[in-house]
Amino acid sequence: MQGAMTALITPFKNGKVDEETYAKLIQRQIDNGIDWVVPVGTTGESATLTHDEHKKCIEIAVEVCKNSDTKVLAGAGSNSTHEAVDLAKFAEKKGADAILSVAPYYNKPTQKGLYEHFKAIANSIEIPVVLYNVPGRTCSNIDVDTAVQLYEDEENIVAIKEATGKIENVVALCSKCAISVLSGEDAINYPIVATGGKGCISVTSNLLPERVSTLIHEALKGNFLKAKEINEYLYEINKVLFIESNPIPIKYAMFEAGLLPSLEYRLPLVEPSDEHKKIIKSMIKKYL
Repeated sequence: MQGAMTALITPFKNGKVDEETYAKLIQRQIDNGIDWVVPVGTTGESATLTHDEHKKCIEIAVEVCKNSDTKVLAGAGSNSTHEAVDLAKFAEKKGADAILSVAPYYNKPTQKGLYEHFKAIANSIEIPVVLYNVPGRTCSNIDVDTAVQLYEDEENIVAIKEATGKIENVVALCSKCAISVLSGEDAINYPIVATGGKGCISVTSNLLPERVSTLIHEALKGNFLKAKEINEYLYEINKVLFIESNPIPIKYAMFEAGLLPSLEYRLPLVEPSDEHKKIIKSMIKKYL
């Protein structure tokens, strides 16, 4: 598993998922060379979607991508193993190409608990599983050795989204096994791929899919100078899009860029501060 992947935002209209806009956003990703779309991850506000909404977003992504080269990596994570298994089975049944499953949040399992959690998910389906390590949100870190053991023991655990910001983790994972490491931090997409990673799951590519896809494709071809140049060009906007909790800035940027007909979040997320709105607007003028 490799390539440029977009962690899709979930647009809302009058408090409900805006399915028409969602489909258009996915088609825009396809048209701009993104290899995988990732519905209902953190950026998709999955924590505040109902299960029915969550499943509908997966269905829409599969439907839009079915006649294209873009694949679907469906979000299927939960702090409850049986709920994660249910989402994983649904994603497989509806035609998703793989699932992304976040480390359980809030209940802080041990490494053995994490191992058993992901093992249960992997054993419930046949499509590939991507682990998602983001301890800054979950308070639950998948240790390198645990990820390696899962990769070695479960045939369909094939990749890990590394959102710890630690290049050392990437080096360790690549040195110990052949798991595909995917960047979960836009600011270091290039360093992670240059260190042995196989791609990224990007927030910035919601707004600039062509730039991010080119960066990753050039890096995977070994054209590191070109990839580094793009990574440095994107540095400012990568930082600004995390000026508040994701996905607050990216949704505002998409709205200001005319890609969203309305700006809505699910509480407890709210619009950016007026100060941050000005900064985001300034960045949009520079990059679009």
